[in-house]
Amino acid sequence: MFKRYEWMIAWRYLRARRSEGGISVMTWISLIGIALAVFALIATLAVRAGFRYEFVGTIVGANPHVSVYSYGETLPDGRLTRTISNYDALADALAQVPGVTSAMPVVEGQVMATANGRNAGVQVIGVSLEDLRRVELVANPEESAGSLDDFESGIALGAVLARELGVTAGDRVRLISPDGQKTPMGTSPRIKVYDVAYVFRVGRYDIDRIRVYMPFEEAQLYFNRTGVADQVHVVTTDPESVDMLAPAIAAAAGVGSYLFTWKDNAGAFLRALQMEDNIMFVILSILVLIATLNITSGLVMLVKNKGRDIGILRTMGLTEGTVLRVFFLCGASIGVIGTAIGVVLGCLFAVYIDPIFSFVNWMAGGGVWDPSVRFISALPARLELGDVLSAVALSLTLSFVVTIFPARRAARMNPVEALRYE
Repeated sequence: MFKRYEWMIAWRYLRARRSEGGISVMTWISLIGIALAVFALIATLAVRAGFRYEFVGTIVGANPHVSVYSYGETLPDGRLTRTISNYDALADALAQVPGVTSAMPVVEGQVMATANGRNAGVQVIGVSLEDLRRVELVANPEESAGSLDDFESGIALGAVLARELGVTAGDRVRLISPDGQKTPMGTSPRIKVYDVAYVFRVGRYDIDRIRVYMPFEEAQLYFNRTGVADQVHVVTTDPESVDMLAPAIAAAAGVGSYLFTWKDNAGAFLRALQMEDNIMFVILSILVLIATLNITSGLVMLVKNKGRDIGILRTMGLTEGTVLRVFFLCGASIGVIGTAIGVVLGCLFAVYIDPIFSFVNWMAGGGVWDPSVRFISALPARLELGDVLSAVALSLTLSFVVTIFPARRAARMNPVEALRYE
């Protein structure tokens, strides 16, 4: 498409000194502007992808992908209960659904935990040791203390909760439930002391702060759930496709049951992230557009300074198309080189974000990142091919488009007018 001499002329114009009528300074400004804009776009997209990956990873790694509940049944005394009595059979039926890796019955409740004169409201989940090993981020956490093998003789706590209570593995925690033993004087709170067998950190603050795991049979006794479970937690092979599996899971659960997926639970987070993604992409696209407009200003100056050269080239037989391609190559080359530099810088930022952020945190005196506000323990970044390609496509497209106008202006220049006063 482009002849060799067209590349030669374009390259000669790009590297010309200002004394020769070139625009080398404007060339560098345009190139640096595009590189920085593409770098900012890729870095932002990488952090955005990292946020979503970490959010989803901690949600599906420490929570069920689907929770199966019962609509409830009326007991002989007239009370309505939503517990599941045939939980073992239901779990076996759910585990047979294609795409389901495990189904575990659980007992769940909210109580108060106290130790060393400190109190905290916690969420207690009763689950068997075998099923707890299938909770990926609990079985393989960021940090841990104690041993999961000792779980059946105690309880497991989130790391932030353990720190707030001032305990670690081997210490004791008192759990207080308002729904305790029924006596002639009314219901008395149930108070029981448990050994801390295991402390885990999954990396999500709202889980590490309130989550307590208790052996399933002990939880049945503690919460007055003898012979029943509150729900069945289902884990799938592909959490992102959980909506496609929902009909099959509902059919296996049978009449009288309903589902609640992780997307239902985290819908607000996902929608907020998606909205932020769209807004940031639009804003940074404007930044890339502003950077590419420097190419237009530089080429307009180049065309004005090279008017005599254009007139001579036209009288030598060069066509309008040739002149257009020469100046298009000038602008497009700046866009391509600037984009390439920006891609390299953006990818390096995503790869080395931890030391970079540690340096920023050190320069700011610490405290830049608060996991209690952002829910995850570190600034994430994740390079995705689609994000890099979208940034490259946007930058190159804008670079090529803004180059067309000054290139056409050069091509349509009348050689007689260009040489009249030479």
